[in-house]
Amino acid sequence: MTLNETALFATQLAMGFALAATVGLRAFLPLFVAGLLARHGYVDLGPSFEWMQGTPALVVFGSAVVFEILADKIPAVDHALDAAGVIVKPVAGTLVAAALFTHVDPVLASVLGLIGGGTIAATVHAVKGTTRFFSSVTTGGVGNPLLSLVEDGLASLGILAAVLIPVFGGAGRAPTSCRARPPTRGRRRRSRASPGP
Repeated sequence: MTLNETALFATQLAMGFALAATVGLRAFLPLFVAGLLARHGYVDLGPSFEWMQGTPALVVFGSAVVFEILADKIPAVDHALDAAGVIVKPVAGTLVAAALFTHVDPVLASVLGLIGGGTIAATVHAVKGTTRFFSSVTTGGVGNPLLSLVEDGLASLGILAAVLIPVFGGAGRAPTSCRARPPTRGRRRRSRASPGP
């Protein structure tokens, strides 16, 4: 593995696992953002995960984001979401992390996504659930909507950091597939052939 490939893989690990951490707060927001960024050419997804940037996937993810954010503000419903999140969030964390590994075998990408992304998402979700339970006990559920707003903000900041930190961290290095860049759709790649004499 060359130095450039190592840097690319490290960047993809950092971004994938950071997005997986935000999945622990909001299951579908990182998936939606990753799909949008890929759709507009700012990040690349692995070949097996390119469906995430398609219109059907973005509609599903976007709708799920709206539902999750609104439903999480309703006492009792938020606990149902947390219960479902025990399964949904590790799966979503695995998916978002694995999707960013563009230069590894899809099976290996899925394994790395499960071990790293799934575990991180499950851990963050467990902390979130414990905090929410404590809030319900101490405030009778009244404080849960405010706590949910805080979680919305943390998830948004986490996603922003996940996207921007690799950009600044990779400044001056070889380009990577995870670095934010101007859209490349419609551009033709220059021929690698050397010009004739």
